[in-house]
Amino acid sequence: MDVDLASTDGSGTTIPLVVANMTAISGRRMAETIARRGGIAVIPQDIPHAVVDSVIKWVKARHVFFDTPITLNPHQTVADAVSLLHKRAHGAIVIVDGGKPVGIVTEEDCKSVDRFTQLHQVMSKELITMADNLDARAAFEFLNQHRHKLAPVVSSNGDLVGIMTRIGALRGTLYSPAVDASNHLRIAAAVGINGDVAAKAAALVESGADVLVVDTAHGHQKKMIEALKAIKSLGLSVPIVAGNVVTADGVRDLVAAGASIIKVGVGPGAMCTTRMQTGVGRPQFSAVLECATEAKKLGAHVWADGGVRHPRDVALALAAGASQVMIGSWFAGTYESPGDLQSDVNGRLFKESFGMASARAVAARTSGEDAFERARKALFEEGISTSRMYLNPARPGVEDLLDEIIAGLRSSCTYAGARNLDEFAERAVIGIQSSAGYAEGRPLHSSWGN
Repeated sequence: MDVDLASTDGSGTTIPLVVANMTAISGRRMAETIARRGGIAVIPQDIPHAVVDSVIKWVKARHVFFDTPITLNPHQTVADAVSLLHKRAHGAIVIVDGGKPVGIVTEEDCKSVDRFTQLHQVMSKELITMADNLDARAAFEFLNQHRHKLAPVVSSNGDLVGIMTRIGALRGTLYSPAVDASNHLRIAAAVGINGDVAAKAAALVESGADVLVVDTAHGHQKKMIEALKAIKSLGLSVPIVAGNVVTADGVRDLVAAGASIIKVGVGPGAMCTTRMQTGVGRPQFSAVLECATEAKKLGAHVWADGGVRHPRDVALALAAGASQVMIGSWFAGTYESPGDLQSDVNGRLFKESFGMASARAVAARTSGEDAFERARKALFEEGISTSRMYLNPARPGVEDLLDEIIAGLRSSCTYAGARNLDEFAERAVIGIQSSAGYAEGRPLHSSWGN
């Protein structure tokens, strides 16, 4: 716990994790939850500005300690509750009347009940509420004392403020939220390289975006350089991230054009078919190592974007010199991602994910164009249009995955004798491992004879 995982790249995070700007992954619930634990989410570029503006303002209005409750009124139905229960990991709905909590509904309360039954008939009315002035330890002890897993949090006049779980209270002692100068949760937003990029960027910052991500699959190109110069001329007061690139040349050109952080990665993402379609790309560790080395010379930073499937991948990217690691598809299979929860024939829960250069994403991105142009662009895709991301029953929420990742990363730092991320990149010794060596390091989940 002595390891300091805060970034030094100006993004204001206290853990080096960024949720990738993918429509199936990064929405308002994800952004709120990640920021409360110290990371930051990037809202995708394909969303209308009015919607992005409302998302940013909504996230900024969330409590930095208490979770946001799902609320319904007593006369709404079990069907309403079932459709919302899995939108958040705490798995409870607070029934409110006049802004004050009057009951709790969980999944257990909704089983074997007619879907049109009103919630006041099934809710638990033995309500224990928590004062909103408790710190993390006091909140845990309150819940432990009352033998409750969770409780609504109320203000001095009894109005609902949030909801707190036992594990949420514990996490409040392990993580520090990523907040801005006004103590509001941080959030990033992406912009593409087409159209009036400067006006779009200015509007996002005006809405309250703390970090601006100028994003395209092939970042080392003329239109990116022009977009960066246009944005840089505005004199915005937020870090500007640009990418994606995989070479030192790309880093130099984007930094010279105005970026302070370079996004690294071509083809390593789970939804990405770029390397198979085009033959273009580079193994992620090599790309991050070269780009981070060059960025450091220029006083800039890199974000490692893609290829993360295990906590080890986060540690490797940071050891190579990245200041942040972007995660996409791994977070798609969580309660907090924007997709609807579905189940397969065996009852396993999943959400759909898709690449941002896939036919599905292109169709959404070109919805304002005429039928001819949309049909033309639909012929080209580099990405999977639909993939099932199953929820891990042991770690169904994004915070569960954060616990696993951060525990592994903290341990990596202590193995390397590093107290912070800069020391980790400096002290980590990198070697090459064979497939046999990799297999040797994998845990054994059953006995040798099976």
